[in-house]
Amino acid sequence: MRIAVVGAGGVGGGFGAALAHAGAEVTFIARGAHLAAMKNHGLRIESERGNTHLKPTRATDDPATVGVVDYVLFCVKLWDVESAGEAIKPMVGPSTAVITLQNGVDAHERLIPILGPQSVMPGVAGISATIAEPGLIRQTGKAMRMTFGEPDGSRSPRAVAFAEMCKKAGIDGVLSEAILTDLWLKFLMLAANASVSALTRLPLGKIRGDKDIDALFHAAYREVVDVGRAVGIALPADAMDRAVSFTRKAPPHLMPSMATDLLRGNRIELPWLSGKLIELGAKHNVPTPTHAVMYAALKPYIMGTPA
Repeated sequence: MRIAVVGAGGVGGGFGAALAHAGAEVTFIARGAHLAAMKNHGLRIESERGNTHLKPTRATDDPATVGVVDYVLFCVKLWDVESAGEAIKPMVGPSTAVITLQNGVDAHERLIPILGPQSVMPGVAGISATIAEPGLIRQTGKAMRMTFGEPDGSRSPRAVAFAEMCKKAGIDGVLSEAILTDLWLKFLMLAANASVSALTRLPLGKIRGDKDIDALFHAAYREVVDVGRAVGIALPADAMDRAVSFTRKAPPHLMPSMATDLLRGNRIELPWLSGKLIELGAKHNVPTPTHAVMYAALKPYIMGTPA
């Protein structure tokens, strides 16, 4: 099985290393110091699940040199979706599945005009990991789950084969027959948790349980549920309860990637999280005042720490 990982950060690096360790031919598309470290020293994963050192590591900054692959794990940041989509065209053949593992709910829609609907398979990443230093991915917690599926809900041969490969790699791979609902269930938690954590500059364990912040979480969750249902997503009746339960039980040091990026002074994905919810709310006449306030407060940091 030939797999390309586009964006070898915490998500791509973590999943890609596990798949390579299980016998897949994995090529990482990366750049800069991280690419150099992988080429020279391999890719290291530090995790409560056990440490891995993938050496040698197949890695390049030029997708055109890889050839057509069976699967692409598409793990770039949301602002790079279109440019990365154009760059990976040489790796995408008639049966290639490009599994979108971005935050947010629209990455797959944005790729369809570039790669065609037959190539895009929406996915949801369930892993908390980040680049600790070039060539080193550090995972928080033990969760390693990837949910994916064809937009029409079919159990295609390529989706079934990838689910089997995930099992071999120790990944909790879930072949979903309702992937858009799964995308929104993650968005429900992430759009709220990312903004609240970024605003407070604190991990979940230091803010949950405070009655005022819990009220903020709940109001933000409610707005996502209301917008999602207005869009036509079949969110389950207990969607709110699931979000509350996740936040209550998550590892105390867990911090959404947007908050981590903000603390590092990096660009943040706010326009595609709270910003996207506000946009969809306006389109469907659903008020989103909580996300509007959080968006306004974080907006100066969208391109990184203001000069």
